Amino acid sequence: MNRRTFLGFAASSAAMDLSAKDSPMPIIDTHIHLFDPTRPQGIPWPEMDKKDDEVLYRPALPDRYRQLTKGLRIAGVIEVECSPWLEDNQWVLDIAAHDTLIVGTVGDLEPGKPDFRKHLERFHRNPLFRGIRCGNLWGRDFHGDVSREDYVSDIKALADAGLGLDTADQSTPNVEAVVRITDKVPNLRVVLDHLPQTDPPDEAGARKERTTFLRELAARPQIYVKLSEILRRVNGKVPIDLEFYRSRLDEIWEIFGEDRILFGSDWPNSDRWGSFQEVFNLARDYVRTKGNAVEEKFYWKNSIRAYKWVKRTADQPELM
Repeated sequence: MNRRTFLGFAASSAAMDLSAKDSPMPIIDTHIHLFDPTRPQGIPWPEMDKKDDEVLYRPALPDRYRQLTKGLRIAGVIEVECSPWLEDNQWVLDIAAHDTLIVGTVGDLEPGKPDFRKHLERFHRNPLFRGIRCGNLWGRDFHGDVSREDYVSDIKALADAGLGLDTADQSTPNVEAVVRITDKVPNLRVVLDHLPQTDPPDEAGARKERTTFLRELAARPQIYVKLSEILRRVNGKVPIDLEFYRSRLDEIWEIFGEDRILFGSDWPNSDRWGSFQEVFNLARDYVRTKGNAVEEKFYWKNSIRAYKWVKRTADQPELM
């Protein structure tokens, strides 16, 4: 066995080593998706023509997640929408009603549509409904939408209800759109999803502009960032060495700081790049050197401030 083979084997073995020592404190995973392609109505994502996708096209439900994370102290999860179908908001809430692992869900409602307020009132009656996600998913245009008065008015209603906004796409125009929407709705809590995987522009001026927008958001205490989708494919391969990702993670950490960054796995979408173990270990290895107090913020304390999620069991943590 040569050195490269040995190191690869060691890395694979370490990635499979999930036990209580890996998580000495409770963890709130702030980004998982739930769907079931065996439902009679099917699912909008993964798309029906992806039935041969053995990685994604199978039920993603709480029991499967529990098996994957067995041995970790996953105390709760935030489910994030992966469907534009209105009644899939209720489908998730119905699952959550019978499963206390789910401490909140980020649903899908489209601001600026005639029935937005009615649907918001309906789902907000359930305290597990913690907000909505917007972006360019489902053919939408977040950057353009935030210029519309009806869209902004509905986002204000969302914020006034104490609910938050996840943003799905972190392109520079969409980051700038978050600046604009929080200019107009200062009490809106926003969580930027998957920032690590978005490539910054190569051109120096464009990169500086993007960094300026991010720093402006970092100056607003109601803006949070998920350290999710760290892994990415490069030249057909997915590096699992932390050093490959460190500079980008350091940049995000330097901008937003320890009080604003959350753990999120993006399961099962993350399976496209690596196993849950690899995803978890990469985030763990990056944060563990920052000290116990910072780890607590990353794994659960910041998630309470970002989502105001619902404590449902005795082992789920709470701020004093």
